[in-house]
Amino acid sequence: MNGGRVVVIGASAGGVQALRNVVECLPTDLPAALLIVLHLAPHSRSALPAILARSGCLPASHPTEGELIEPGRIYIAPPDRHLAIRDGRIHLSRNASENGHRPAVDVLFRTAARAFGTGVVGVVLTGNLDDGTEGLAAIKKCGGVAIVQDPRDADYPSMPESAIANVPVDHVLPLAEIGPALDGLLRQPRPAAVICGEDEVEKEPDEMGVSPGNEDGNGSASGEASGLTCPECGGALWEKRGERPLHFRCRTGHAYSPESLLARQTDSLDEAFWAALRSLEENAALSRRMAKRARDHGNPAASARYEQRVLEADRHAAVLRAMLKDGVMVLEEDERRAG
Repeated sequence: MNGGRVVVIGASAGGVQALRNVVECLPTDLPAALLIVLHLAPHSRSALPAILARSGCLPASHPTEGELIEPGRIYIAPPDRHLAIRDGRIHLSRNASENGHRPAVDVLFRTAARAFGTGVVGVVLTGNLDDGTEGLAAIKKCGGVAIVQDPRDADYPSMPESAIANVPVDHVLPLAEIGPALDGLLRQPRPAAVICGEDEVEKEPDEMGVSPGNEDGNGSASGEASGLTCPECGGALWEKRGERPLHFRCRTGHAYSPESLLARQTDSLDEAFWAALRSLEENAALSRRMAKRARDHGNPAASARYEQRVLEADRHAAVLRAMLKDGVMVLEEDERRAG
């Protein structure tokens, strides 16, 4: 493991302002590098390096592949690239998404745990769902420090709440106290190294995207079959029994924590309903045309059969429309309560 120190930070919704509040409290002589993952749209342009550079006194940038990690700098994952650490250097990849995201917080946190061990401080800030929980657990297994924004202080508390529920967190702090706490922690002696077994922190997919335990391309991802399928590619999802937090991965490398998997399954179900509705309405439209054609050609029996198909398709479509409407109404009610 590397003898230096790094701070790895993960954020999602509400994360830009939260990150600004953290970095503005950090001094120019900070004895560690900051590496940040903020969930971004894959084809967007990110102004986050410029925003954070203006907010504090540390230089910030999107790193390049193989760039050496230096203390007193901020490295931010670029859009559509995982940010990982190996041998004291930064590695960028388009490996499979995790929790529906690329970049994903878990990738950065896991690789930092492997590379820096007790020299890592992991921070989970505001955001939805549970990206960062599995990675923060890896940091703790390797002797690092875990800091989580107080959910009561977060614009979107789900990511902090998930981390607190599943990881033995060292500090739960309001946003205003995280920057000073980082500075104080990093000026203390680095804790003694701990033994972090090869099986304690999941290995990353290689440069070709091949998942751990599937090096020959013919096996499965590591673990046991979960009986679930990957929402991204339809392959089997595998899990390690008894692992906490629970974590799923498919043979192509897509990975999910439970809340993120539930959310993606809900999206897939919604998409399937709309596709079924479209098919039913197209079926009714085609049956109407065929019924008219049969009537015009003096074939009332065929026309009646097509009219029956119209009635059945319209009836099923009406049921689906009602279900979709109810689903939207429930979602809107949940959002009103959460707000």
